[in-house]
Amino acid sequence: MALPPYDLYDVRSLLSEEECAVQDAVARFTDERVLPIIGDAFDQGRFPKELIPEIAAMGLLGCSLPEQYGGHGLNAVSYGLICQELERGDSGIRSFVSVQSSLCMYPIYAYGSEEQRMRWLPDMAAGKVIGCFGLTEPHGGSDPANMKTTARKDGADWVLNGSKMWITNGNVADIAIVWAQTDDGIQGFVVEKDTPGFAAQEIKHKMSLRASVTSSLFFDNVRVPEANRLNVKGLKGPLGCLTQARYGITWGPIGAAIACLDEALNYSKERILFDRPVAATQSAQLKLADMARRITMAQLLVVQLGRLKDAGRMAPAQVSLAKWNNCRMAIDIARQCRDLLGGAGITTEHCAIRHALNLESVITYEGTETVHQLVIGRELTGISAF
Repeated sequence: MALPPYDLYDVRSLLSEEECAVQDAVARFTDERVLPIIGDAFDQGRFPKELIPEIAAMGLLGCSLPEQYGGHGLNAVSYGLICQELERGDSGIRSFVSVQSSLCMYPIYAYGSEEQRMRWLPDMAAGKVIGCFGLTEPHGGSDPANMKTTARKDGADWVLNGSKMWITNGNVADIAIVWAQTDDGIQGFVVEKDTPGFAAQEIKHKMSLRASVTSSLFFDNVRVPEANRLNVKGLKGPLGCLTQARYGITWGPIGAAIACLDEALNYSKERILFDRPVAATQSAQLKLADMARRITMAQLLVVQLGRLKDAGRMAPAQVSLAKWNNCRMAIDIARQCRDLLGGAGITTEHCAIRHALNLESVITYEGTETVHQLVIGRELTGISAF
């Protein structure tokens, strides 16, 4: 039996029965609930908040956490497959789940007290409390150690001042995980949205991630109780969260690439030029074959990465290699598929241009392509060039 064009190495056979069931369930959700509305949502610059209860009901928020905190204890490969299938729909949908799970629920679980875990995690898993992650600042996202946001101890409280930028979920969030400089190094705080002095402003005029909320956060003498401080100091706190999020991002772009290849393959078979289908030309077949090759390589890369993560042996440099490779793979494929669609490829009635635009953000956030290349360079040479 012929294998599908996006799985020429039968990667599916490497998955467990549970992993296949997770992938199939999220694939159905994407096909039935995301794809019918996402083109219009992208056009309108609207995040489809109506999907949140369904996403939560499926157990996709914090799915890797233990059950007592609202999770399902899923393994890393299952979480990766969730990211892949959601991004097959749209990067904005996967970004929402990634931020909620990896950047907000994870630090509360990993660095929070038991009281903090029970206070927030079950409601976050149920989609009743939405989070955002405040690390990036306007002057330079790739240098978090140089952050200007400060937190000063004042009696039983902390007083935060500063700003954050390019924050996914900012305007729909009920809490923000905010990282700030203190006299004792960088520390994390859970800031509740109604706290006086805290404001979120949505960033408009985006040409990428239009079906996602992106915001700036502002802190003007925001008082946060000691009970909302996370128990971690230094960059290892936020960087540990970023490693979790980057892992999911290594899987997500594969879904976008599969969506583009599937669309371009079907379109090239149907479109007739010079009395034959576009798919019958050598130039088209060379492009399609190269896409299938690169998707296959990316799939094998993330399955092994997931197995390493589940075994507790995943290293940050391995995540950097996969994010660099898979984001580059996906954005190149999206652009080539847009080209194969001809003039039709510039409209959001087709997915290629939407994925191509979204991937301009995905290849940048959670570490730019250049930063991840330099991480690998440092791994090879033992010398940091940044």
